[in-house]
Amino acid sequence: MPVGLPLELDEVPDGVIVADETGQVVAVNAAAERLTGIVADEAVGKHIEEALPLYDAIGRPWWTCTDPYGGLATRSRQPERALSLPDGRTVLVTARYVRDRPLGQVVKLVVGLRSTVARDRQDRESSELIATVAHELRSPLTSVKGFTATLLAKWGRFSDDQKRLMLETVEADADRITRLITELLDIARIDTGRLQLHRQVVDLPAVARRQVAALAATGVPASRLRMQVAVDLPELWLDPDKIDQVLGNLLENAVRHGAGTVTIAVQAIPGGAAVTVSDQGPGIPPELAARVFTKFWRGNRRPGGTGLGLYIAKGLVEAHGGSIEVERSTTGGASFRFTVPAGAPDFAR
Repeated sequence: MPVGLPLELDEVPDGVIVADETGQVVAVNAAAERLTGIVADEAVGKHIEEALPLYDAIGRPWWTCTDPYGGLATRSRQPERALSLPDGRTVLVTARYVRDRPLGQVVKLVVGLRSTVARDRQDRESSELIATVAHELRSPLTSVKGFTATLLAKWGRFSDDQKRLMLETVEADADRITRLITELLDIARIDTGRLQLHRQVVDLPAVARRQVAALAATGVPASRLRMQVAVDLPELWLDPDKIDQVLGNLLENAVRHGAGTVTIAVQAIPGGAAVTVSDQGPGIPPELAARVFTKFWRGNRRPGGTGLGLYIAKGLVEAHGGSIEVERSTTGGASFRFTVPAGAPDFAR
């Protein structure tokens, strides 16, 4: 166990370094050793500035800038920020000033250290999201710009049928952009816990039939879609738009990336209802089943799409108090199954 630190603090996953009223290091835990590369036995007894030299983004010594022992007496802490060690590694650093009395002298300086791995992962996800959005927006926006510019410049040269075709294409691309923006808003609400549901009694089989009709209207052969609906479903209070979105996403994935007949089964289960969408395609290997609901997952599917749909579907289902999973169907393809609880919410009782 590193020097000077109680066992329970040494088990803290974040790094902890403690200095006394003179700035001398009195304790270093194992996580701090691992994150910084310093050796506890060598650091204890040294001044904090010597034991743990830190630099800000422009290379200034952080301890000189913050001056914990001689700075403002009203200051009780330093917020987390990314700082550099002498070897170039970056760590997330916080500091807490323990004073002998309000506005008094600092008697203990507690420095917290965390790895930047989680933040780096978030930064990569943000960059990937921006790149994905830019890529997905470029194609429809180029189409919209091209057709509108052509129509404005050469309106009189086209027949009514040609104009209608171009305007229908513009409308379809505008709908595609709207869907992407909706996805981004949903992700932000799911990630921040601000997703709101507007519940009402929902006829789940009717939702499924409507989605099947919408697919048929886009040219999917009716023979490729099959429904199995139970007649004893309980009363379900759901957000109809969100359930539409979940089921529409699962059906679109099954039609686009699966093969053969796509089956939609709606059935009653203890305490609620379940909807299963299965196909006869190659399916999803069991070792990848846990990853399909993560952001940007595309597997070996054909190019196209943001890779966000299943992540959003999972968030929407769980917001209803349900669950979603994927397994191999009896016909060999992928089988996505989500459940929703029965019964009215508190406000409707």
